[in-house]
Amino acid sequence: MIVVENLTKVYASGRIQVQALRGVSFTVQPGEFVAIVGPSGSGKSTLFYLLGGLTRATSGRVVIDGVDFASLNDGERTRLRKHRIGFVFQKFNLLPTLSAMGNIELAYDVSGRKEPLDRGYLDHLSEILAIQGRLKHRPSELSGGEQQRVAIARALITRPAIVLADEPTGNLDTRNSDAVLHMLQRSNQEFGQTTLMITHNPEAAAIAGRILHMRDGELVHEERGSGVTRASTAASKSAIAGAPAVV
Repeated sequence: MIVVENLTKVYASGRIQVQALRGVSFTVQPGEFVAIVGPSGSGKSTLFYLLGGLTRATSGRVVIDGVDFASLNDGERTRLRKHRIGFVFQKFNLLPTLSAMGNIELAYDVSGRKEPLDRGYLDHLSEILAIQGRLKHRPSELSGGEQQRVAIARALITRPAIVLADEPTGNLDTRNSDAVLHMLQRSNQEFGQTTLMITHNPEAAAIAGRILHMRDGELVHEERGSGVTRASTAASKSAIAGAPAVV
């Protein structure tokens, strides 16, 4: 699904050059949940933008489902992102003038799909993410945990083959972080998307099946994830079911 080959990114400011990535290579299989973890400045955010086709590499390749991003013009890259990739960001990025439902519907509309939105699928997503009763509310009327769950629904509504999540728990407390992580894991398992999560937190990364560690622009270590978070099984089930204690 994703092939990264000898990926390098250099940022230049006048005579100063900063090498953010140094020959990064790895492969992600269809349906895998992979976490990329590292401290600030390790290059993981740069890698996120390259994987999503949001910026261009200095050298090397990012191949998505057999298509090399470098071979595409800007319009083709945009279409690939719309049809194949769902994004979840740390800052939620919900439009404040729209309801939660409006934000989700807008994501579907701009994807350019010809078929109408599957309301049954939307209902199912809302149930999994425990936002059924919050869809008419604007972002300012939602808690941080609810906003992130709406953002996840927005990312999944187009049924993307790949979900890229950049520090999805960075603005959340421990309880909501655990709930969001379990929801990402459940959506990965139930809908089969290939999921890559960028995080500085090794405990958050443990939810993934595979963990890639970065430092100074390089991949330095790989390990298997445990597939669990700090939350107990009972707590995670309660969160996914929409218990009012998780907001």
